[in-house]
Amino acid sequence: MIEKEAMFKLSYGLFVLSAKDNEKQSGCIVNTVSMLTDTPKRITVFVNKANYTEELIRKTGQFNVSVLTESVPFDLIRQFGFQSGRDVDKFAGKAYPKTENGLYYVEESVNAVFSANVVDAYDYDTHTLFVAEVTEAKKLSDEPSVTYEYYQKNIKPKPAAPAAQPKEEKKTRRWVCKVCGYVYEGEELPADFVCPWCKHPAEDFEEITD
Repeated sequence: MIEKEAMFKLSYGLFVLSAKDNEKQSGCIVNTVSMLTDTPKRITVFVNKANYTEELIRKTGQFNVSVLTESVPFDLIRQFGFQSGRDVDKFAGKAYPKTENGLYYVEESVNAVFSANVVDAYDYDTHTLFVAEVTEAKKLSDEPSVTYEYYQKNIKPKPAAPAAQPKEEKKTRRWVCKVCGYVYEGEELPADFVCPWCKHPAEDFEEITD
C-alpha cells in the first residue's frame, strides 16, 4: 500500500518555473528543482507533462526558476499553480522583470532566480526530467525558501467549517483535496473526478466529517 500522506513528507521547495514560445510566456508551480553538478553548474527539474510550461521547455530548451520564500501568498500559488497557461496569460496584469534570456521571473516573495538551458531530457511516465546548465543566477533576498511542508501547514487555506443546517434537512457531503485544499460538495464524489485547481484525481480527496 502506498499512502499519499507519506509521499507529502518528502522535503521539497516550491518554485515558479517559467518559459516562453516566441512572445507567449507562461509558468507553473513545481516542487522538484535541485542542483546536479557544481562544475559546470547544472540543475534538474521534474515537470508534469500536463503542464503547458513543460511543452514550452521541450520546444525551446530554456527556462527560469524563481525560488519562492515563506512569505509567498496563496494568491501567487493559485495564479501559477491552479490554472493552465493554455487558457490564461499568467503574467498579465503587471510588469514582470526579465533575465538575460528574455524570460520573465517573479520578484514577489522570491529569494533567487536561475536561468538555464536544457542539455538532456528524460521521459518518466507522467513527468519529464530536464537536466539544464545554469546561465544566470541572481540572489534577491535572504528570506528562507519555502518548503512544501511549510506550504501545507501555513499557506494553503484550511477547509471552511460546514455551515449549520436544520436537522430535518439532508446534510450536503463535502470532500477536500489533500493536495491543494479545494472542496467538493455533493451527494457523492465521482470516481473520475479531477480537482479543478491542481488536477489531482478523486483518490487524493478525503471526506470532511463534523
